[in-house]
Amino acid sequence: MTTHSLASKEQAIFITCLIILWYSTNIGVLLLNKFLLSNYGFAFPIFLTMCHMSACALLSYISIMFLKLVQIQRIKSRSQFLKIATLSIVFCGSVVGGNISLKYLPVSFNQAVGATTPFFTALFAYIMTLKRESWVTYACLVPVVAGVVIASGGEPSFHLYGFIMCVSATAARAFKSVLQGVLLSNEGERLNSMNLMLYMSPIAVVVLLPVVLVMEPNVLNVVVSLGMEHKFMWPLLLINSAMAYGANLCNFLVTKHTSALTLQVLGNAKGALAVVISILLFRNPVTFIGIAGYSMTVMGVVAYGESKRRYK
Repeated sequence: MTTHSLASKEQAIFITCLIILWYSTNIGVLLLNKFLLSNYGFAFPIFLTMCHMSACALLSYISIMFLKLVQIQRIKSRSQFLKIATLSIVFCGSVVGGNISLKYLPVSFNQAVGATTPFFTALFAYIMTLKRESWVTYACLVPVVAGVVIASGGEPSFHLYGFIMCVSATAARAFKSVLQGVLLSNEGERLNSMNLMLYMSPIAVVVLLPVVLVMEPNVLNVVVSLGMEHKFMWPLLLINSAMAYGANLCNFLVTKHTSALTLQVLGNAKGALAVVISILLFRNPVTFIGIAGYSMTVMGVVAYGESKRRYK
């Protein structure tokens, strides 16, 4: 075996392991969020988000400052800091909304709604940057939205407030990605996702702390008493928080080591796998109409990605 083929094989093994880890952390944090918010009487999605952000802040600092996983990128101006703070607040809103929706909706339906991200991304890109796609690309968004409408009608566990929170979280996630492109368009201000997480996470904790104190005032007493009563709750909360950082780290590494097309295909497959695993684990009822609606949305997302690639 030549040195080149050996290196190629090692690279393939590395990327495969990375993808497995990416799937495990992303799906793991989603399922653990649902499990924690549905069990033990732990009904604190904002506090859960704050735990995630605290872990991301601490582990980002360790990864960049001590482990040197990526080179530190310093904030160069007050203007850049304010832009990052704005992104952090929008990011907070998307994560909190997603966690609140998991309190009321099954993971399968949550993922179906989340698959409409391309629709909101295209909408915000047009509104904020006047960026236009081809008519074929826009046509592909019709089944994306129609699939969720159909899935909503066939969802036995449909909850209006949970649905509104899930749509809001999806829209906020898309808005953040477009806003990031607008705010950090200057080459000198652009940060990689690891450095962005390093700065956004502490800001998110500062923003979420007063919100938790106002909206979930008894959270500490309840979490302490629940932890004494259920010995696995605190370890699960710690693992869940660490996984939230792991998901971001793996997302950065997979993006770095694969192509945009590979990432898109893997992302679609990840959503579908999360749906299947959640149905098997949580045994939430599903209907043929719900499955058909979700399938239509996923096919629309695949077609949208392909049309964007072809009609660049």
